[in-house]
Amino acid sequence: MADEQMAVDRSGAPADATGETPGETLGGAHGGPLGGADAEVPGEALSAPIGVPTGVLPARPLDAIDRDILRLLQTDGRASVRSVAERVHVSRANAYARINRLIDDGVIRGFSARVNHERAGHGASAYITLKIVQNSWRTVREQLKTLPGATHIALVSGDFDVLLLVHTPDNRTLRELVLTRLQSIPEVLSTRTLLVFEETDLNTDHRL
Repeated sequence: MADEQMAVDRSGAPADATGETPGETLGGAHGGPLGGADAEVPGEALSAPIGVPTGVLPARPLDAIDRDILRLLQTDGRASVRSVAERVHVSRANAYARINRLIDDGVIRGFSARVNHERAGHGASAYITLKIVQNSWRTVREQLKTLPGATHIALVSGDFDVLLLVHTPDNRTLRELVLTRLQSIPEVLSTRTLLVFEETDLNTDHRL
């Protein structure tokens, strides 16, 4: 790509013990967890400890059940509370409370669909590394977030500063994104594009 170095990578409230709300899934049609944005476990109130700024909660250790719940939800974000409870061998109310706690603690950031980008019309994918001006990360990040097809941005250590994952309809669109959009950002000193030939989503393993 022009002056750029090119490399290729091969590499609802909780029901009691008698039943469940029909059709209840995690991350419903209205975007709220567990059947609604205002759903809560009665009597459970989570707040930041004294001295901790609002919105900044300390990490809470996860036990084996919490980790099992996370693996299940990464595989199927639409799983019902009942299904989760049965598969991790806890009561439905317990599973509901744990999931809400994971959401409130910021461990679960949301529920979303895994997209087959090629089937969605994005035939070209690439990881792009960027070297940027020192102390310009926040400025660069805001501009990268506006790029069409950008799906992941990370500040990293090593030989480059930023790792960007993009999905575009074709190689021509990818080329324009790099040469026109990325390299026009004043704080970007250089870029390197690694084309993705094949991807494997590690969160699709159902053997839990």
